[in-house]
Amino acid sequence: MTSDQKNNPLHGLTLEKILVDLETHYGWEKLGKLISIRCFNSDPSIKSSLKFLRKTPWARTKVEELYLRTRF
Repeated sequence: MTSDQKNNPLHGLTLEKILVDLETHYGWEKLGKLISIRCFNSDPSIKSSLKFLRKTPWARTKVEELYLRTRF
């Protein structure tokens, strides 16, 4: 099973971990400017953002792409 994911840089990371790392690094205000979605700009929280991102594939893709570009 592990060999199936060897080329996936996000393997083993949860969406929550990705979001927490991005919020810690950028803060909500900057994150909302980098990815313009309401859950980052209007009363942001990890819980509400996770709920939105889990239901919205295009937004989750943008968050994952930003995480990969950020290179922690």
